[in-house]
Amino acid sequence: MSAVEPTPDDMLARHPETAYFWGHVAGGGRVTERSVEIEVTDEDAARRLSAIAGGGTVDHRIAERDFAHDTAVTRRTDEYTVQVVDPTLAANAAAALGLPVGSDPGGYRFDALRDHRRELLRGLLESCGVVCFRESSAAVGISFVHDDARLLSRVRTLLDAAGFGSAEPQPSSSGGHWFGVADGDTAAFAEWVYEGAADSGLFATSRRRKTLRSVERAAGLDVGSLIEATDAEGTDPTDAEGDEP
Repeated sequence: MSAVEPTPDDMLARHPETAYFWGHVAGGGRVTERSVEIEVTDEDAARRLSAIAGGGTVDHRIAERDFAHDTAVTRRTDEYTVQVVDPTLAANAAAALGLPVGSDPGGYRFDALRDHRRELLRGLLESCGVVCFRESSAAVGISFVHDDARLLSRVRTLLDAAGFGSAEPQPSSSGGHWFGVADGDTAAFAEWVYEGAADSGLFATSRRRKTLRSVERAAGLDVGSLIEATDAEGTDPTDAEGDEP
């Protein structure tokens, strides 16, 4: 995507920005009868998602979250909620993309965004993905975690279409479901999913830095080999080693 490509007026248009936006909604947000809401932990991503939606409100709070690989451990984190109050958009998105709303479980239909699969998966990774660096094997681990197993099934289909393998979903310690990207594909997927992100601005700064820094460590590369030096200077840590979110 060109850095000067305009944001579409239609939020359901087939476009990299809308694919990224709806990936975040599906993985870490919700659709109600009157609004679309997204929760993220990265301020840059919150502002970007708000801009894509034409200026949705952004609320900030400090929350305690369970550590991904050990629910007995909690950590304080910034959380940002992007809210777009638009009953028509909410209804149209639920119908077009099969997003759950109210008592309707939806069906997660992403075919309309298949030309922008990379951005869609990037939004999904940032909203319901877990990245860790496995010290024992010097490898990157990438998992997707969600309460709805049907969404994870759609994510696996998207990964398969992009040429990346994955394991069968299984119950997570938090009560939902999870699956991991195939060990042999994690580094390649991490680089692929963030390809072009610096030009488009469609990424959460902390998540991109964390993911690509893990790849650098696994490959024994110098810090900043895959991301700009300014990003590499961040302090966002990689998750501790573990297989189950």
